[in-house]
Amino acid sequence: MGSYDVSDESPERRFRTLFISDVHLGARGSQADLLLDFLRYHDADTIYLVGDIVDGWALKSSWHWPQSHNDLVQKLLRKARKGAKIIYIPGNHDEFLRNYYGTHFGGIDVVENTVHTGADSKRYLVIHGDIFDLVVQNARWLAHLGDKAYDFAIQMNRFVNFFRRMFGVPYWSLSQWAKQKVKNAVNYIGAFEQALAAEARRHEADGVICGHIHSAVIRDEAGIRYMNCGDWVESCTALVEHDDGHFEIITWADHLQKPAQVPQVAARAA
Repeated sequence: MGSYDVSDESPERRFRTLFISDVHLGARGSQADLLLDFLRYHDADTIYLVGDIVDGWALKSSWHWPQSHNDLVQKLLRKARKGAKIIYIPGNHDEFLRNYYGTHFGGIDVVENTVHTGADSKRYLVIHGDIFDLVVQNARWLAHLGDKAYDFAIQMNRFVNFFRRMFGVPYWSLSQWAKQKVKNAVNYIGAFEQALAAEARRHEADGVICGHIHSAVIRDEAGIRYMNCGDWVESCTALVEHDDGHFEIITWADHLQKPAQVPQVAARAA
């Protein structure tokens, strides 16, 4: 999807808060160009980068940094200069930034985790979530192996969907199918959600906002609102908070055509 005929200085939709995770800049599967298009259409007072924005694991094994990845970084820095509050919570793939908690660079604050207060005064723990992944914490070699397997699945997806597009068949995701069908994967996701909900409860929060497992969802988990931002490798999803405090997941990969015009309210240069 290419850029649309809308000025970079005039986003069509504005939100109170925007949450983005798992962009994996530096990895060949990153769809930074789609996120760049998304940010041309959407703006927010506060933007949370909820981990794995840069993929240090991928960059260590093979340097990959196309112009679209650089453009996305510049876009975020430009939003910060224009007044957006941007908070970066590193994940396991950009764990090198965990040495810089409490620092402020280019208008972006780096923190371990934080609590976001919604427009309705509800409190949400914002955290990447990898510390609740037993594989990442206790078997890093297996986590790296799984990362390579995921990259392979992404490459296979592209091969299969090339032919699906030729016959007018919608996109199909091998990895998402596996997550939904394989019992162990379903159990893992369920355990992850329960662990994050318990951590939110420990912080006396009403909910939790996270990333890490590339599965965008908004649901209640034992009385705690669990929200996952998804990713910008396959699903291309972002979590947004409206001015009235309600949350929504936007799937940008579905926007194959220019979205309908939305009246601008106090739009600010992006």
